[in-house]
Amino acid sequence: MTAPLNLPGFPSLLSWETPPAHFVLEDGGSVQMRAAPRTDFFLDPRGSVALTNSARLLFTPDPVFTLSAYAQAELVSTYDAAVLMLYVDDRHWAKLCLERAPQGQPMIVSVVTNDSSDDCNSVVLEQPSAWLRIASFGRAFALHYSLDNTTWHFVRYFALRQTAGLRAGFSVQAPTGNGCQITFSQIRYTAAELADLRSGC
Repeated sequence: MTAPLNLPGFPSLLSWETPPAHFVLEDGGSVQMRAAPRTDFFLDPRGSVALTNSARLLFTPDPVFTLSAYAQAELVSTYDAAVLMLYVDDRHWAKLCLERAPQGQPMIVSVVTNDSSDDCNSVVLEQPSAWLRIASFGRAFALHYSLDNTTWHFVRYFALRQTAGLRAGFSVQAPTGNGCQITFSQIRYTAAELADLRSGC
């Protein structure tokens, strides 16, 4: 389970920074992951929570790239989530989440961390599935989601204060529950820059 993986079209092998409770690489390149209980990546601005133990499957991307995948999640407990992640170190990272909100609905959530975490809830979804996308512009990044893999909705545009050694990839979390099962399919990586991060394309 902890051996490096090769996904077609990716510029490097994917390696486990932290392994999940369970993992399956399916024919066709779909990735199934299950979070261990009480796992998350979050540095509370008040200092009351500092967790950096969620499972992460990461690779070294090109300086400019886009990474997208269709995320499906069994969101049982609050903050269970399927995650696309950017990671430099435990104090510089970002994640785009398909997450269970405290009110019980699936939501698109983003967190950007430069020493402490800036957490933002974006939109409530009708179902616990969506396409997620990270776009890199070098030192700047954009996050999007889509319900049809055609029209993309802008979530966030930001920079990380540190980018040396940047990796990107997939994560799963279960901060309050006993585990979260997710699947990433239709995974796509391109070493190309988005023409317009706000256009919906």
